[in-house]
Amino acid sequence: MFLFGSADLFGVGLVSELKNDCLIRSLLKEPASRTPVWMMRQAGRHLPEYRKLRRKAGDFMSLCRDPKLACEIAMQPLRRYELDAAILFSDILTIPDAMGLGLHFVEGEGPKFRKPLRTERDIKSLSVINSEDDLAYVLEAVSLIRKELDGSVPLIGFAGSPWTLAAYMIEGKSSRDFVLAKSWLYKQPEILHQLLQKLTLSLIDYLNAQIVSGAQVIQIFDTWGGILSDAAYEQFSLAYIREIITNLIPRYDDREVPVVLFTKSGGNWLEEIAASGCNAIGLDWTISLREARRRVGARVALQGNMDPTVLRSNPKCIESEVRRILDSYGSGSGHVFNLGHGITPDIDPFHVSVFIEAVHRYSGN
Repeated sequence: MFLFGSADLFGVGLVSELKNDCLIRSLLKEPASRTPVWMMRQAGRHLPEYRKLRRKAGDFMSLCRDPKLACEIAMQPLRRYELDAAILFSDILTIPDAMGLGLHFVEGEGPKFRKPLRTERDIKSLSVINSEDDLAYVLEAVSLIRKELDGSVPLIGFAGSPWTLAAYMIEGKSSRDFVLAKSWLYKQPEILHQLLQKLTLSLIDYLNAQIVSGAQVIQIFDTWGGILSDAAYEQFSLAYIREIITNLIPRYDDREVPVVLFTKSGGNWLEEIAASGCNAIGLDWTISLREARRRVGARVALQGNMDPTVLRSNPKCIESEVRRILDSYGSGSGHVFNLGHGITPDIDPFHVSVFIEAVHRYSGN
């Protein structure tokens, strides 16, 4: 397993000159020439070239499980836009799938599991994954993307948080409120903790394997942390994320590996998130960068936070919103421009170009 301190046991180094290190410098709060920009879900569904590949492959997981196709999809947005990072094309639910829950995607409904968790026996039957064996296709995709990038921009690897994965695994599908998962939290918390611990160990293994395979930045998606109460967030989400961050490989390829933690609707816990060990906090659009910087900007970088819906408007509105958000952060390094959540499938790529170009035009530190 890829546990902390074992990086020297796996593979050979991938040391290469990074031609554009603006993202990494900003995540580490080092001086940068301008504000870097990338988009959550930039690889995939809004691009016509992606949709063409998906039709040919047949379904989403067939794309994910084919390292060459995953590499191609990760590179597609970089050919269209002047982005400051590439991100692995995969899905946060690959770990539950590797645990045997039978992930599949239903058109118009999203992810579903054939074997959702319903009993304590279901949880006891789960094994902590070994990424080299169970998710080799993801690691091969990471290596291929890193090679294809040839040092042009850094590569971001990622995973879902333990709570977010557990919510899907118990519910069996996506949900607005995850009633079943939250019911476990109150009715049988000790069983939920067993699941969260297995997921935490699996995620440590998985993310370290991504780093060794070529990921230069790690993002943890705590997508459903924001549905928890104040006390429950600390106990059932953030505590396990801290354990993961503590056990990640801190340096590889003679570089620090920054960690971004994105908790959707997590503005209530910025101080606690900043103390988790992450280098940067991902923000959605419900909090201003000015306020977030006032509260935690001295400790961590900030990433975000334009509402993806703005991309449905018009070029003038998009440029205005970019300028407003840049002004909200203010001068100095430590800001990575991003959306406040993933780009949606209906967005016109021309509007994305306007967005990216506006960030480049109006930013400067």
